[in-house]
Amino acid sequence: MKEVYILAIESSSSASLEQLRQTFESDDVRFSPLEDGEGFAIHAEGTRVEVRFSTQGPNAKVWDPRLLTGSEEALQVFQRAKGFYRISLEPGSGPQPTVPVFEALWCTRTLMEHSQGVLLDLTAYKLHDAADVVEITELDFDIRDHVNLHAVAAIEGDTPLWVHSHGMEKFGTRDLEIFHLGEEDLLAAEMFLHELCTDMAFGQGPEPRKEVHTSEGQSFTMVPSEEARVNLLGVPLETFEGHESLFLSVVSPLGRHNTAELLRPYRERFIPEPEERTEALRVESQALLPAFKARFMRKGLMEPLTFLVRAPFETHPEGQAVEENLWLEAILWEDGTLVGKLVDGAVHTTEWRKGAQVEVDEEHINALAISREGRTLDEEEIRALLIAERPM
Repeated sequence: MKEVYILAIESSSSASLEQLRQTFESDDVRFSPLEDGEGFAIHAEGTRVEVRFSTQGPNAKVWDPRLLTGSEEALQVFQRAKGFYRISLEPGSGPQPTVPVFEALWCTRTLMEHSQGVLLDLTAYKLHDAADVVEITELDFDIRDHVNLHAVAAIEGDTPLWVHSHGMEKFGTRDLEIFHLGEEDLLAAEMFLHELCTDMAFGQGPEPRKEVHTSEGQSFTMVPSEEARVNLLGVPLETFEGHESLFLSVVSPLGRHNTAELLRPYRERFIPEPEERTEALRVESQALLPAFKARFMRKGLMEPLTFLVRAPFETHPEGQAVEENLWLEAILWEDGTLVGKLVDGAVHTTEWRKGAQVEVDEEHINALAISREGRTLDEEEIRALLIAERPM
């Protein structure tokens, strides 16, 4: 068992085992006191989660407080805490690596019904408040809730950065790392690592030392860090202080720390859409909107059509307000307000999470799309589908 989470609460005492049993036990969940009498275990979905209560906070020797991320309010609650539920799981157990993690999170959510607090992810150095835990357990999986990416200047020069993850240990796998990146590579590397971490969290990642070909025609290999770093020149050993755990290094198929070509398709995703293109899409979407709305309103229950719209949302990376266009699937249309589910979360923050239900004024819609059985229709197909909705 590995201690992964700590629920920090204001009280210095825990709920009684009998109270907890009544809260947890059900047809699908088995509750059992631990043999040492210091906690309890939850058995569900083929996994086991152990919980122990203590008045001692987390050991600074096993985690680095300097890397901690979370809101200022959550940090203050954590610092005031007097009691700690220490939550352990068996990484990689169960039918899928994500299952024990989510059973532990559901356990935390249930404990929060008895005692308000904040959750510390010891593997990812993240603090989650109660609202975070609810969203993480209810909305679509977002790897950013479970890992932290750090960029460290390891050498001098144009590509000095060592970018690596924290948090993958709870999924029963090593964290990932890439060397020799520049500032302009950070967003692309972040997206690439998040996609790769997601595959690995679901047990679908590539095997170490095996060449992987991407859909963009690029290739790479993951090599254990104790092997890959042999080819790493000029990086002082003190760079890795506090990062003594083992990683998987992303390298070229030849074992070189050169991933510039691998990240090229990811860089292209961050090229801003030209303003004239954005405006043209907005004008066209507003012109088609009445027919689009009418066709959505008469969509058959079993009709394999998905109606998508794009609208601007405000996010705050690094505290600065930034407008980001996000796609959402239409669920309900009430007068001039569209209710939809976000297809993808915001790129830079988790303020707008994938799967979250949101409302958009239809006047803010700036692009439209329709898919049939998973295939996005082209402009001519959309026009042909919508033309029947126009008044004669």
